[in-house]
Amino acid sequence: MSPQVSVIVPNYNHAQYLVQRIESVLAQTCQDFELILLDDCSPDNSREVLERYRTHPRVAHIVYNEANSGSTFKQWDKGIALARGEYIWIAESDDWCEPTLLETLLDGIHRDQDCVLSYCQTYFINPQDGINWQSQHRALSEVVDGPDFIRQYLVSTSIYNASMALWKKDCYPRVSRDFTQYRFCGDWLFWIGLARLGKVHISGKLLNYYRQHSNNVSTGVYKSGLSFVEELRVLNIMYTDRLIGDREYSAAFKKKYREYWPVREQLDPALNQQIHALFQHPLSPKTNLLAIKAGALWKQIRPGKSR
Repeated sequence: MSPQVSVIVPNYNHAQYLVQRIESVLAQTCQDFELILLDDCSPDNSREVLERYRTHPRVAHIVYNEANSGSTFKQWDKGIALARGEYIWIAESDDWCEPTLLETLLDGIHRDQDCVLSYCQTYFINPQDGINWQSQHRALSEVVDGPDFIRQYLVSTSIYNASMALWKKDCYPRVSRDFTQYRFCGDWLFWIGLARLGKVHISGKLLNYYRQHSNNVSTGVYKSGLSFVEELRVLNIMYTDRLIGDREYSAAFKKKYREYWPVREQLDPALNQQIHALFQHPLSPKTNLLAIKAGALWKQIRPGKSR
């Protein structure tokens, strides 16, 4: 009999976190799952750690890449091809979770037959295991129509990492593979594609621990400026596909520009040229770039003031 859920752990160079990650999966109150462990040619001792779980009854596969794929999203593809479950949970290798995460997300996705995605809230954890921040939702449990969810929650994504989310595997072939070409925003683009196919369940419970450290992919792309390039491209896709209107687009564009302005001279020069070009050509005719630039300059001059 196939398991209800396939849990995929795509690992790269996270040996020090793997035991906590895997044990938090194995400790779930819902035990109707298979565990698929993937390693993307890690140079650390990840293989040694993963081999400890070779004979565990929940472990269906342990797969090692002979060469690094360069993309966690390509690892998603590999794990999903092996998955037998009705639902997929991508449990990132450096995160961990509460024992009730899987049970809560399954209960939520079962609330409506049209639900394709279910996610909870997360703690953002620093290298000292302290809490930097935590996400939140207005309700303990809520099901939202896909188009409304995209406009309200995905203009600036509320699904901060894959470990927070559970989704229907049979939707995967219907989602564009464009997300695999991104290093940073691939998951954001994936959630958008998934939400176009049905309803979304949101749990207000804090059940995930999203670890942030120097080995995170996101750390490097923020420093280089790649995050701005990819975020602006996704924003343009949402507008072009009419998933958001002029108001949502302009507000998000303005927010990104104000984030970019104070760090613009610290970014990779080649990427900075791409970022500048994207900012110079907003797609919405109602986006006033001159006013946005003036506001960013004013905020830099008078940091305690708003305009």
